[in-house]
Amino acid sequence: MRIFHFSKHAGRVLCCAILLSLGGCSMALFNPQGDIGAQEKTLILVALGLMLLVVIPVIAMTLYFAWRYRASNSKATYAPKWAHSTKIEVIVWAIPCVIVAFLAVLIWRTTHSLDPYQPLKSDVAPVRVEVVALNWKWLFIYPDYGVASVNRLPIPVDTPIDFKLTAESLMNSFFIPQLGSQVYAMAGMQTQLHLIANSPGIYPGMSSAFSGPGFSDMHFDTVATSRPEFDNWIRQARKSPLTLNQATYQTLEQPSSKNPVAFYASVDPGLFNGVVKQYMHMPDSGADGMAMNQMNMQPTHQPAE
Repeated sequence: MRIFHFSKHAGRVLCCAILLSLGGCSMALFNPQGDIGAQEKTLILVALGLMLLVVIPVIAMTLYFAWRYRASNSKATYAPKWAHSTKIEVIVWAIPCVIVAFLAVLIWRTTHSLDPYQPLKSDVAPVRVEVVALNWKWLFIYPDYGVASVNRLPIPVDTPIDFKLTAESLMNSFFIPQLGSQVYAMAGMQTQLHLIANSPGIYPGMSSAFSGPGFSDMHFDTVATSRPEFDNWIRQARKSPLTLNQATYQTLEQPSSKNPVAFYASVDPGLFNGVVKQYMHMPDSGADGMAMNQMNMQPTHQPAE
């Protein structure tokens, strides 16, 4: 009886410990708030289900065989010279081959349909956001509106968001789990990502690639609101006393962590392109050098009124 009560008590303690350990786990990937996130959730569940078609029977048969052919079971067939079974060979090879073939087709299709560079189909014009991964904070530039923010990403719901990403120095990975795909931001390069939020809310974003001592605090909030609320934020941001030019950017890009949210009322039009091309070799003089410098300084988009 004492052993029974001890085992029962130990079981309860073990269950509580497991629940407490899982308390810090996030299920954001299984609570998507955007079309891309929903498709990726379906892909994860389908792939998991297909793999469990092999894993669960193998585990079950392993336990069954251990019980069935135990030394004390005199009814089990003892066949020390058994070497081959065509039926077993067919089952062992055919089922995994079918699953691998199905997964190959599934991954081929979703690789193209969920390509982060592929624009989303929508009747609503996308909002373009230029993202710069700094050490250790995020800079978001809205070229169509001429404003910028640090560590906060306001977006309108049901509107495709067209991201262009780069990094000032260390490589980072831009990731909003509830909205979908992550993509890397690398110095001297430009990557792209297209996402959409279908429900208003605040969705945590992060860097999912280790980039130094401030990595653990490199978070931001994605604030998805209605279009009128987003437009109102744009108007409020334009009233900020801060401006983002080359001088203020040089101060901002200095390594720091736990930076407060900040908004900039105006942004130099060629700032993002300048960050991307800062490591490119430019001729010191001559017509080619002048042409390249003029191209780098030329704004790519005019701020929308």
